[in-house]
Amino acid sequence: MLVRWLAVPAVLMVFAGSTWAGECPSLLQGSLPKLRAKESIDLCQRFAGKPLVVVNTASFCGFAPQFKGLESLYQRYKDQGLELVGVPSNDFKQESKDGAETAKVCYVNYGVTFTMTEPQQVRGPDAVHLFKVLAEQSSAPKWNFYKYVVDRQGKVIANFSSLTKPDSPELIEAVEQALASKP
Repeated sequence: MLVRWLAVPAVLMVFAGSTWAGECPSLLQGSLPKLRAKESIDLCQRFAGKPLVVVNTASFCGFAPQFKGLESLYQRYKDQGLELVGVPSNDFKQESKDGAETAKVCYVNYGVTFTMTEPQQVRGPDAVHLFKVLAEQSSAPKWNFYKYVVDRQGKVIANFSSLTKPDSPELIEAVEQALASKP
């Protein structure tokens, strides 16, 4: 009788764990270190069920002024649940090797308040999991400030080149579509 009572909670834990794991889309599995912080961002815990814009950034890229537009986009839609994640990368040889300098560009020069990670690889076999899945669902970034709009189920609904400004009607339309998506 005691064995049966012990087995029930164990079975419930297995089902609860598999349900939770099933709710986390592949895109959001794993974690990334937050820029200039001692914490890591558990992508699933932080972003599951939320509309998301993911951008690979570079401090010394000619498109770096887009940080201001990205911040404006975030401020415009954050109260509706939009999350924005910037992932610095030196894959195109335009990011600082020093995280402190990257943080200065983002936080001081451009006033970024959305989530930024430590620099990561975003292309090829060594790309972080997030960008491998983004590439599988759409395409790998072709340059810095490549933008992905992800719905609440963790599916890319649109991606945009570096030339697409954060306030472009096409990007805004995709963000609003992601906001309207069902969890």
